[in-house]
Parts: sequence; C-alpha cells; structure tokens
Amino acid sequence: MTAATPAARHQEDVMARIDPPARQRLSTRLVAAMTRRMFGQVMEPGMVTAHHRGVFWSQLLGEVTLMRSRHHLPETLRDLVQHRVAVVIGCPWCIDFGAMLALRAGVTREQLLAVPEYAASPLFTGLEKRAMALADAATATPPHVTDEQVATLREELGEAGLVELVHLVALENHRSRLNHALGVTSQGFTDSEVCALPPR
Repeated sequence: MTAATPAARHQEDVMARIDPPARQRLSTRLVAAMTRRMFGQVMEPGMVTAHHRGVFWSQLLGEVTLMRSRHHLPETLRDLVQHRVAVVIGCPWCIDFGAMLALRAGVTREQLLAVPEYAASPLFTGLEKRAMALADAATATPPHVTDEQVATLREELGEAGLVELVHLVALENHRSRLNHALGVTSQGFTDSEVCALPPR
C-alpha cells in the first residue's frame, strides 16, 4: 500500500479551518521532512498546530515518547482501540491515518470496516471487544467506565497493560477532538472505503 499525495484527498473532504503558518520555523520544516520520509507526506495536524510552539512540541514529544516506550499491549489491539475512538468521535484524519497504521500492523480491512459494529462481529476476540467497550465507556460524555470492566481487563492485561489501554483511549480522544475542532480532514493514506466515516 502506498501513501497518496495531498491531491488525492477524497472529494467530500475539506481543508482545515485554519492554514499552516505562512512562515515556518526551521524546526517545523525538519519535522515535516521527517514525517514525509516516514509516511509519504507531511502530517497536516502538526503543520496546523505549529501556530503554537508549545502545543506543537508537546504533541510531537508525547507521540515520540510513546512510540519509543515499551508496549504492554499487542500492536493490533492498540490500533483497534484507537481506531474505535476515532470512529466514535468522527475524526476523518485519525480514521484515515490510524487505518494505515493498523493495516501495517496486521489488522485486516474487514476488521477495520467492522469496528463500527464490533460487538456483533465474529472478527474480533473477546479481549478486543472488551477493550473497545472500555474505549466507548471512557469516550462517552460523561464517562461510564465500570469497576467490572476495569477489573476484568486488569486481570487479562495486567496493571501496566490496563494503564496503557486507558492512556491510548484518552490520547486518541485528545487527537480526534483537536483535529475535529480544527477541521483537519483525511489526507488519503487509505482508500475511501476503509477511512469513510460510518453513517450516524
């Protein structure tokens, strides 16, 4: 699978509500070059948040730290949970980019398309369904995570795994809500079927 160019955006998508800074700092240009090498194009969320140096660097350093830290969860589970949050919130960019990462990790197209109705799907394990159910409960406003959910996942994943799971849910809430509010949309990392928003 190859990454598309910005010109390959889906026709129904629109540009972000604010443009990247007209004059970019050297550090921002270096980060843009790095992400272009990694993913085939510059990450639009990073370019938009470059208006605020503190936000730009806190986001970047947080993502790099998380990427380099030891993971206690299987990569496919991590990707499914984050994809579920992006679908619930309705962030086109996070669905698009997250789908690309999930496919690279071994999640199938069929699983990604089944995430909106995961509870009734035979494509997911019991653990994957319980993790996505916790993601739903933590993403709801107000949240409604139960002691039973936490206790069950703590037994299955261990305390470090549980903390990582909840952190990923909260982090994807942050990403998706930020991108959604700023109007950052999909960049064509995956095809229109996989990254389409589910019907409401």
